Amino acid sequence: MTIVVVALLAFATVVGLVYRARYGRLHAAGGDLPEGLLTPARDTVTLLHFSSATCAPCRQVRAVCADLVGGLDGVRHVELDADEHLDAVRDLGIWRLPTLLVVDRRGNIAQRTVGVPDRASLRATVTEVLAA
Repeated sequence: MTIVVVALLAFATVVGLVYRARYGRLHAAGGDLPEGLLTPARDTVTLLHFSSATCAPCRQVRAVCADLVGGLDGVRHVELDADEHLDAVRDLGIWRLPTLLVVDRRGNIAQRTVGVPDRASLRATVTEVLAA
């Protein structure tokens, strides 16, 4: 019995550490957006933010995106309610909210994160995608 408890505690610790290490971190993503989800915007990088009315961290992501859009040309923020876009949520493999996708000018998903991204990291990522 003691071995089982120790094994479960070790497993929970590892899962918690992995979750903590990935939360809010931008990482490379690939693929296209589902057809008709987003109106194309020429020469614009889009911060596509999936949220929910009851999601507290979603408000933080909204503030981070608004700050970035206000400080960089060629960037827009589009927030979509996940409940109203369930097909897109399934197609994109979104399991948790908030999820933020950085979409390049061609409509390809360049980066993604779950959680509240660090402002400096998001700015660096968007600047890199703008330059590409």
